[in-house]
Amino acid sequence: MYRLTGERIILREYRREDLVHMRKWVNDYDITKYLSNLFLYPHSISDTENFLNAMIEGNSNMKGFIIAHKGTEEYIGQLDLIKIDWLNRVGTIGIVIGTKENLGKGYGTEAIKLLQGFAFNELNLNKLELEVRDYNKRAISCYKKCGFIEEGIIRENYYIDGKYTDTIRMGVLKKEWKSV
Repeated sequence: MYRLTGERIILREYRREDLVHMRKWVNDYDITKYLSNLFLYPHSISDTENFLNAMIEGNSNMKGFIIAHKGTEEYIGQLDLIKIDWLNRVGTIGIVIGTKENLGKGYGTEAIKLLQGFAFNELNLNKLELEVRDYNKRAISCYKKCGFIEEGIIRENYYIDGKYTDTIRMGVLKKEWKSV
């Protein structure tokens, strides 16, 4: 079982007992408004169980980790490589801190930095990329701390709270990461 260990957190495998923690945020608008359209509609317990089972059983195209407290291994959130283009050596990441009490504590930054080491050194990826909504200032700050740079803006392609917003594409190359 592969784990990545940081100063305060570990990136560990998905477990069945994570279901209760995932259910706490998966229909919470304050968390999901920063995520993809996948969370536009309520998720049933069956939806969440199916996702979790696919991750546990390795039947998902995504590969990822649970972000957990180092000492207790208690769930904080998830960090996934939602897509890997093996030919071009590019990974697309998605992250959620699913517990409001853990927002703004630097867990996301620590988790991404751990994943970068794994992706660049173990998987030999050349680039990690992501998309973030322009109103998600906390996430943008986190990504910049991890060396991601803005690569482009997709204008007014996301509708939320009665208005159109931009999506920012960000990326970091292996050679840039090594200098961070």
